[in-house]
Amino acid sequence: MAASSSKAHPNNLRNAVVALFVPLPSILFYLSFLRRYSAAESPDSLPPLWAWCCHHPLLLANALFFFNVNLLFWIVGLLQSSHWMIDLYWTVIPVMLAHYFATHPLAESDALRSRLVTFLTWLWALRLTHSYFRRERWQWGAREDWRFNDLRRQYGRNWWWMSFFAVYLSQQVFLIGICLPLYVVHTKDRRINAWDVAAAVVCLTGITVAYFADTQLHNFVSRNERRKEAGQALVPNLDEGVWRYSRHPNYFGEQLWWWGLAIFAWNLDCGWSFNGALVNSLCLAYVTLLVEERMLKQEYRAQAYKKYQETTSVWIPWFKTSRVGKHKGT
Repeated sequence: MAASSSKAHPNNLRNAVVALFVPLPSILFYLSFLRRYSAAESPDSLPPLWAWCCHHPLLLANALFFFNVNLLFWIVGLLQSSHWMIDLYWTVIPVMLAHYFATHPLAESDALRSRLVTFLTWLWALRLTHSYFRRERWQWGAREDWRFNDLRRQYGRNWWWMSFFAVYLSQQVFLIGICLPLYVVHTKDRRINAWDVAAAVVCLTGITVAYFADTQLHNFVSRNERRKEAGQALVPNLDEGVWRYSRHPNYFGEQLWWWGLAIFAWNLDCGWSFNGALVNSLCLAYVTLLVEERMLKQEYRAQAYKKYQETTSVWIPWFKTSRVGKHKGT
């Protein structure tokens, strides 16, 4: 992605306030439910609404997502003519879900596993949030995802209502689905074991790889910006650090995180939760194609990127492939 302008966005403070206050309806509703539950003599004595919230934690999470994220974020996005906020909350919602599942009255889990998974989720979120704001020059809502811009041009006048489905409703299915391991961890009280340690190692490896990949990409983009300001030729391609061994090491690290999270659930006999990580990998495969198409459309880097494609692994870091050897074998 191209870096945003270094000038402060005129609505930076307003966007920050909106972003900080917009999840309050869900938070206040859930806290009200917990107070009602604590004050009730038994779950059966709760009024119908609160009883439903008690007996259906996963449905309640989806209901809160639908009304607070899908509807409210969508309305704010229409008013601002920018759906920037969903990108920011991609880093926040998994943390909120982890705490929600851990504190729900029906939750039961090994305390150590619960703390470990919650800690890892916070670590992942802090890494991704830092990467997001660093990329955006520490501004709130300066721009929206370039893919949304492409869809805006594609749908034209229909974008105002199509955006509800393309930006929000689809992401509810995706984000709730990929976070199902957080739900599984807090529904089974089984002692922590070696598989949990293995899952944690995979998660930490993914977070670490993604951090270094994002940092190296940020430094590369910053150097090119300085070269542009100085009237110097731009470096067409990043082929150093972890990017020497993978064309998309940031995507690889992100996938490792979600697959590691799924291992926690698999260890609790819920292998079906791998579906979320699988769908994420398929989506990233599609995004990879879009990103590489954009790279090849930029004249100054197209030739260098074609060579990079020929010699470098797509996702999984690996040693360079010899182009000479490849051509001889054809």
